[in-house]
Amino acid sequence: MSQSRQDSTNPLAWLETWQQALGVATPEPPASAQTAAPHLPGGQFLRSEALLAIQQDFTRQWTELWQAAAQGRLAPPADQRFSGDAWSASPAHLFMAHAYLLSARTLQRMADSVEAPVPMLNRLRFATMQWVEAMAPSNFLALNPDAQRRLVESGGESLQHGLANLLADLGKGRISHTDEASFEVGRNLATTEGAVVHETPIFQLIQYKPACDRVHARPLLIVPPCINKFYILDLQPDNSFVRFALEQGLQVFMMSWRNPLPTDDDGILLAGWDTYLEQGVLEAIRAVQAVAGRGQVNALGFCVGGTLLASALAVAKARGEDPVASLTLLTTLLDFSDTGVLDVFIDEAHVRLREQQFARGGVLAARELATTFAFLRPNDLVWNYVVNNYLKGQAPSAFDILYWNADSTNLPGPFYAWYLRNAYLENNLSAPGKLSTCGVKLDLGRLDMPAYIFGSREDHIVPWTSAYASTRLLPGASRFVLGASGHIAGVINPASRNRRSYWVREDGLLPGDPREWIESAREAPGSWWNDWATWIREQSGPLVKAKKALGGKRHPVLEAAPGRYVKVRAV
Repeated sequence: MSQSRQDSTNPLAWLETWQQALGVATPEPPASAQTAAPHLPGGQFLRSEALLAIQQDFTRQWTELWQAAAQGRLAPPADQRFSGDAWSASPAHLFMAHAYLLSARTLQRMADSVEAPVPMLNRLRFATMQWVEAMAPSNFLALNPDAQRRLVESGGESLQHGLANLLADLGKGRISHTDEASFEVGRNLATTEGAVVHETPIFQLIQYKPACDRVHARPLLIVPPCINKFYILDLQPDNSFVRFALEQGLQVFMMSWRNPLPTDDDGILLAGWDTYLEQGVLEAIRAVQAVAGRGQVNALGFCVGGTLLASALAVAKARGEDPVASLTLLTTLLDFSDTGVLDVFIDEAHVRLREQQFARGGVLAARELATTFAFLRPNDLVWNYVVNNYLKGQAPSAFDILYWNADSTNLPGPFYAWYLRNAYLENNLSAPGKLSTCGVKLDLGRLDMPAYIFGSREDHIVPWTSAYASTRLLPGASRFVLGASGHIAGVINPASRNRRSYWVREDGLLPGDPREWIESAREAPGSWWNDWATWIREQSGPLVKAKKALGGKRHPVLEAAPGRYVKVRAV
């Protein structure tokens, strides 16, 4: 057997290439895979028996692949990247696709088999995933027959359009995921009728016009994440959560967080966690109470908005206040024991660096956050668009969620640094009395109001089991609902479309182990919105006549919704 053939069937050759790509010196090859194991980054190594099994499986599968190709029996792989007709029509490209997928699986198995502490192992897996996804043959014009066919059939226009798309994106500093010219906030996004009735340097408060003549007496305040803009909950009329809530007879208020810019000089770039609690969530609650004329409100928090909301309510409880009658948490982390793939970015050295960087204030750029989240799903949010936009010269289609995703926000640096250490790194929020904020000690265990807790089954940002962990922290009557799909699509599942499904337990029991919960959960077709609507109406008091005018004497209408803050673009 020739040396080249030996390399092509030996996963150690792929390992050496991988090590070189990561900048790690390649060790001398072992005399026998049974007596030695290859070293990996960080001084870790593969167990020899695991490596032997991987080698044997790779060799067997490579031989089967080679034989299938020689006999013309290769079928298109079950991978969307290689599903085009041009891949199937070219035996060489079809073989290359299968060879890539086999090599990718082998590399991932190697990463999974490394003996290393869990944080190191997760980083190794993540780095392997990034390299494997980047090296897909579909990402290169010289190796992608679909892109080549389009180039020939278009007489070169696809390449011309692709280069134009690339230059445009270089000017933006990011990859375009959608036709951004098709959308405008206030024109066809965030169009639910309402008005800004309160404004601070941190947020604007929007009150929406009631959709019913009679509304429930207790209002609903929605606290969206401050790392994204609120209109994910008010996209277009047919998929607006805000509009749906109004149609249930609810009085709805929404916080619209300010998008700080590096040039701002009014102190916003010094804002920390306490600022967002005291001058943000708690002030918004007081304003809603004043406008609605109610002592208590219902409150809903989404993602980081839910973490802020729960923290603010713990502050209120410590002060002897009880302003919220019920709590809804959507894909929210209160217990940060397991933060999923985001763990790979957080360690003591990184957090300390951020604390030093923002010790005197500053801004975490939206572009940095957006890039981080995109590479959590590199094939879907990076390389897919590289292929379509640049190699094939296609214009992105119009998709409202992806427009919102690109409309990122900056964060005050001190807020971000505090959040990294006390939530993600040290999980201090879940420890009763460990943190002092706004002059009091926090204890989420004092939040005894009824709670509706929602997790998304395929969420890669807030694992559903971590969302479920909130049921162990909150002592009140909780209802946990698990939705299909991911972090955003799981939440934005309009009832009118009746898509996907969700899981509930009819007995209402919340065992300590989430796996035990799901074993007895019932899958219900359609949107979880309807389930929440039933629950929230029970928390919202009697029906009363809706007020025709928005705002009040102390909170006059300042401008029409969606307001100025949401229209500020990050730079």
